[in-house]
Amino acid sequence: MIDKNLVESVVNEWLEGKDYFLVDVTVSADDCIVVTIDHAEGVWIEDCAELSRFIESKLNREDEDYELEVGSAGLGQPFRVRQQYEIHIGEMVETQTRDGHKYQGTLLEVGENGFTMEVEQKVKPEGAKRPRKEMVAMHFTFEEVAFTKYLIKVK
Repeated sequence: MIDKNLVESVVNEWLEGKDYFLVDVTVSADDCIVVTIDHAEGVWIEDCAELSRFIESKLNREDEDYELEVGSAGLGQPFRVRQQYEIHIGEMVETQTRDGHKYQGTLLEVGENGFTMEVEQKVKPEGAKRPRKEMVAMHFTFEEVAFTKYLIKVK
């Protein structure tokens, strides 16, 4: 079986000096390797092909046969690494907490352990008869979040 750490180190070697970043590497029991990369401005097919050729140049099919797939993180897919949060600061995202609550709002900032987003919530000001909608900053730790993904809005 092909070692996942070996594939990751090969990918990281290719990533040096580039604005791309590694999202995920999986290696199945039957040596199907899936490499997912991302970039703030999107991923070009030419770069996926270049990375695929680079990985193939570092692995030996004579020793072990494998299937290789290199692609980009999908727009509607949940974020897997902190860099994905960082490239979407200022954009609309959807977050679901592990207890099932969903929030939609603007991603404001990302820190070491979590992120802050601005969401619209009903707030009842003191002395008011009815609640009104206000924008509220909410902080989430990465541990309390089931998923966060870029929110695609169709007009």
